[in-house]
Amino acid sequence: MARRIDVTGAGGVRLAAWEFGDPPKTDRFDPTDPTDLTGHPGGSPAPAAELPGVLLLHGLMGRASHWAPTARWLAARHRAVALDQRGHGRSDKPPRSSYTREAYVEDVEAALEQLGLGPAVLIGHAMGALTAWQLAAKRPDLVRGLVICDMRASALGGASQHTWAEWFRAWPVPFATLADVRKWFGEDDPWVERPNPARGEFYAEVMAESPDGWRPVFEPEHMLRSRETWVYDAHWEELAQVRCPTLVVRGLDGELGRAEAQEMVRVLPHGQYAEVADAGHLVHYDQPEAWRAAIEPFLDALGNG
Repeated sequence: MARRIDVTGAGGVRLAAWEFGDPPKTDRFDPTDPTDLTGHPGGSPAPAAELPGVLLLHGLMGRASHWAPTARWLAARHRAVALDQRGHGRSDKPPRSSYTREAYVEDVEAALEQLGLGPAVLIGHAMGALTAWQLAAKRPDLVRGLVICDMRASALGGASQHTWAEWFRAWPVPFATLADVRKWFGEDDPWVERPNPARGEFYAEVMAESPDGWRPVFEPEHMLRSRETWVYDAHWEELAQVRCPTLVVRGLDGELGRAEAQEMVRVLPHGQYAEVADAGHLVHYDQPEAWRAAIEPFLDALGNG
């Protein structure tokens, strides 16, 4: 199940957070032991508020629901919450001027404090990973561990931003059906090298039906504004300021190259490295089981804080 919790981000923007999972269950229960294995009377599951917190942050154009498979297995031993970031999912879509790096970071800071999650593990994909490590550098008291999924620390430059603007203009919106969404993003999109059904499903999740067909739940101009606040700059200095244990994960065919990922690990004071085969940029969505295998040992090593 997923329970919605509204939080207030920077500038009063309303953000939708989604808490996943049923209360955790113990594998063994001894009614004669007043604490059993859980440390709670009668072996009852630990209240959610006492579980170690995990906050999941999607990438540009993503939404909290993309984390559902990850959040569900995390919920067995963690309080797992995914956030619809500003301009995305069910959160508010403020004006274009509101999509600054500072606002994204302050939103996550506010979410951790209002939800009582900190110190939490932050798991971020792409833009969400950048937000996560910027917050970890700013507020180390709120972050005890970090997973960076397929996000580069180097500057991408103006040509990259121009390419993205052209790509948005190429979208054949409105789409007549969700099947058309899946086909275009999974097969017909010029950015797709070979058919990728998972990519089609990923984008189908960020579409909503309108009177003339299916359109994205976000404004493309807001996405471009969000992106231009990071693509012109490198982010190595902030990465070096992250003091908590950090796992850098890349898809073998993703946007983060092996050499840059390993340099990120070297720059991080407590960095580790993992890669997922047969995965592109959407690592956690392309290969959910391999993704779990890559990050679960790291989370286990962090323990319960």
